[in-house]
Amino acid sequence: MILKIQPAAVAVAAICLSGCASIVSGTSQQITVNTNPPGASCEYIREGNVIAQVDHTPGTVTISKTKHDITLKCKKDGYQEATYLNHSGIEQMTFGNAVIGGAVGWGIDSAVGADNHYDGYMNVSMVPSSVAARPVGGNSSCTHEQQVEARIARMNGYTGGPKCD
Repeated sequence: MILKIQPAAVAVAAICLSGCASIVSGTSQQITVNTNPPGASCEYIREGNVIAQVDHTPGTVTISKTKHDITLKCKKDGYQEATYLNHSGIEQMTFGNAVIGGAVGWGIDSAVGADNHYDGYMNVSMVPSSVAARPVGGNSSCTHEQQVEARIARMNGYTGGPKCD
């Protein structure tokens, strides 16, 4: 007895045994970071590990997709460190996969990370570090931090320290 396999049966089996999202969108993704001002160095961190780095923004990296969020940390001389949380969302093809490929296709996509998706473009504004050292309000020559320290000292009955308004 010779078993003939129909092309349509092969196509259905291929769809059911592979995930739609892994075929259409893949298991990796490009993510671009732009900082204001440009020229910062940024690390992509997932589960406490650096998974990619841009030495001079703007820049693009390719990362593998997972269900875990990515924290972006950017540094530049003269600016405070800036962070951005890039949430791992659901790839749109996952919903089509549930209909066409069923649980098997969805399981494959989930196992390889293809059912996840990150924001592909991150714009991070950085604050000059001199902003924190500037005097705040009024005619005081003290920084905001010194003003807070002086208020706490006065509340505790301490008369020394900076004389801030």
